[in-house]
Amino acid sequence: MEQLLTGLFLFISFATFANSAPIVWTAEEASEQEAYIERYKKIAMQEMERSGVPASIKLAQGILESDSGRSYLARTAKNHFGIKCGSNWNGDKVYREDDDYDDRGRLTKSCFRQYRNADASFVAHSEFLRDPRKSFRYGFLFRLEPTDYKAWAKGLRKSGYATNPRYPELLISLVERHKLDQYDRPSASTPVNIEIPVEEAITGILNTNDVSYFISEAPVSLQEVARKVDLSVRRLLEYNEELVSENQLVDPRERIFLQKKRRSYRGPERYHTVVAGQDLYDIAQQYGLRIKNLAKRNRIGEQADPATGEQVKLRGSRVRTAPRLENSGANNRPTRPVIPGTSVIEPDDDGFLDMGEPNTPRIPPTAPTPQPDPRPIVSPEQPVVTPPATAPNRPAAGYHAVQAGDTLYAISRKYGVSVEEIKRLNALNGNNISVGQQLRIR
Repeated sequence: MEQLLTGLFLFISFATFANSAPIVWTAEEASEQEAYIERYKKIAMQEMERSGVPASIKLAQGILESDSGRSYLARTAKNHFGIKCGSNWNGDKVYREDDDYDDRGRLTKSCFRQYRNADASFVAHSEFLRDPRKSFRYGFLFRLEPTDYKAWAKGLRKSGYATNPRYPELLISLVERHKLDQYDRPSASTPVNIEIPVEEAITGILNTNDVSYFISEAPVSLQEVARKVDLSVRRLLEYNEELVSENQLVDPRERIFLQKKRRSYRGPERYHTVVAGQDLYDIAQQYGLRIKNLAKRNRIGEQADPATGEQVKLRGSRVRTAPRLENSGANNRPTRPVIPGTSVIEPDDDGFLDMGEPNTPRIPPTAPTPQPDPRPIVSPEQPVVTPPATAPNRPAAGYHAVQAGDTLYAISRKYGVSVEEIKRLNALNGNNISVGQQLRIR
């Protein structure tokens, strides 16, 4: 019995020592890691700004998963993160034994995605973590501070991304050894443009107003979209007012809705402030609304072009006074025939009639606009001053309208304001933001 206890004690002691042993890299490994960081730090920083995945974590994961770019998958498939094919992958593939077994318990070859270049693999890693279908596993990561690499390292292990109990320790060791957290700071570099082949451009299924939509960074045919999302072309034509032909080419970043859009907006905003260049269709797309209902609610036509700065009502009863329109002539957008409706009040998506809410728009408070320095006076009566510059994508001075793919980190870089300041101004408890949300910046 004593010998058994002694042996058990020695086994536990050895296992504990093995799990707590310091992580040591050889000089050759350290040199390879430095070269890897130098090669991929720019795309890692760009992806942090675009997606919110910390550059330090992405680089550390790339080093671990690809053995600093020397693994079989990294060399032959340009796949640096071991991303498997999945049911929706239609690109090139590489098969290799990993951790998949058949129904008899025999190890079988797994299918891995093959990319044309490694940068596309870095983009795909971000989209893998941001996939709405995996939000139950990885969604909580994006509520962490993007500069808290330790929390991210532990969160990846907790989410089941890796089974190695020392995975967080390995990531943290790499971050601290190579000071990778320097690439998480907004001042680390200016944005860079990385060209990604059309076949590997960013695509995905996102969500707004509880409605799913498909988006691509490259032009794509409607038939190709139907094949990717496993829906008929007829359904896509039914759900999207501007789609008129099965052979239509969809523009980059155009939202293709995969189900019927809502009659009213379910988010906190009741009104949208029109920005330069927007028409009613753009607003309907941004909030996942049927343009027929949006037009009716605001007493304007479906082809209307509301004037910049006007308020468009997103939910509730009809407005008493229609928003002012731009004098821009006819709208050339292709549309389906509009069937005249009746004056019957339709229920909203929540089952209640579209009535009973105040009709006075709630205009968001605006921060004081700094006055520019006047130019030289032309005459004593009429000084010439430079009008304040208007950012094309800001709904009002001091506000930012959240677009698909925005993160608090990216918005903070754009405006030179800290994440904490944006959260304080908008009473945000975490880092979650939604498309269409208006954030006060100053």
